[in-house]
Amino acid sequence: MEQIIKSALENDLYKFSMGQAIYHQFSDYKTTWTFRCRNKGVKFTPEMLEEIKRQIKYYCELTFKEDELEYLNNILWIKGSYVDFLRLWRPNYEDFHISNEDECGLSVETTGTWLNTSMYEVPTLAIINEVYFRMSGNYDALIEDFKKRADEKVRKVEDGTYKLGSFSEFGLRRRLSYEAQEYIVRKLAEADIRQSRFVGTSNVYLARKYHLTPVGTMAHEWIMCVGQGNHKHNPAYSNYYGLDAWVKEYGVLNGTALTDTITTDCFLRDFNLTFATLFSGVRHDSGDPIIWGEKMLEKYKKLGIDATTKTLLFSDSLNFEKANAIYEHFKDRCKVAFGIGTYLSNDTYDEPLNIVMKVTRCNGQDVAKISDVEGKGMCKNEEYVDYLTRSIKWRMENEVDKNV
Repeated sequence: MEQIIKSALENDLYKFSMGQAIYHQFSDYKTTWTFRCRNKGVKFTPEMLEEIKRQIKYYCELTFKEDELEYLNNILWIKGSYVDFLRLWRPNYEDFHISNEDECGLSVETTGTWLNTSMYEVPTLAIINEVYFRMSGNYDALIEDFKKRADEKVRKVEDGTYKLGSFSEFGLRRRLSYEAQEYIVRKLAEADIRQSRFVGTSNVYLARKYHLTPVGTMAHEWIMCVGQGNHKHNPAYSNYYGLDAWVKEYGVLNGTALTDTITTDCFLRDFNLTFATLFSGVRHDSGDPIIWGEKMLEKYKKLGIDATTKTLLFSDSLNFEKANAIYEHFKDRCKVAFGIGTYLSNDTYDEPLNIVMKVTRCNGQDVAKISDVEGKGMCKNEEYVDYLTRSIKWRMENEVDKNV
């Protein structure tokens, strides 16, 4: 197979936004990341395993080119000190531990500085996806089916069948292949869309190539590591520590807060007037999107903030039909935006892989995500999950909510 990841710039934007804040505030943090395939019955063959290793070795030979660094340097919130760091940065293959020990035939863990291991997640998942789909069946038939479906999606968003407000492509980590993701991004960039607005893509490489806006701010790892990686922190306050560190780095720039790392209800306890004012919006990633959106609008109302100045960004397992319904519900009450992933980058007659790579340890201790729905978390220590759950429960039941 040809090299899959050909540029160090081919990563999701939020890896750079978090990476800069990690570099300036948490450069000594160490993390472990663990791969998991959630599909039942999926098996990675020994040949796939060897190809994945080979592709990750290719990836680890990449460095940033000067024109790529210049592109990053021209993004408003990226600072020269971080660009200088990236000039020296490269992936380290020694951080990867790849074997066939897992039930699905593929086990991947990365261990090292948070600065490094955070950057590995998305390219690793993109490699695993493409190797699997190119080697497990008839890739040519898959890509042909993908392109037909993609063309139909573009047609329906052009003719106004779907009205989506602002939407972006978020599909790098679970794409069928680079060929597939580039195809849909190019088609959407060239499309004559009048009743919706295609903003851009999370894939920084493709955003640059097609003169689009690279999109992305923070992921769950930020709240988990900042809030739970410091042994002195009460993990039930993970959101406060994460949001506070983000504001320290960016002020009013680059601000979309992720709400469901340790449940949205707990997030709302820490989403005070200062944070709600400084952050331009909030992102939904689990649970019922309508219920979540109503909670957010009610919070803004109680804080005396005009919700029409804020953005509700939805990014949980979306397709155009779901996004259209959400948009119609909220369109006159706030700004509505969508980050759409697998539906745009891996929609074929075959089932997409439901694969993740999550941070499982930070600074020698377990970290966990307690989402708004079961099944999205991943922690090796059930005792820690129980401790975190009880900490959140105690706070919610005993602490007076001073932030309205």
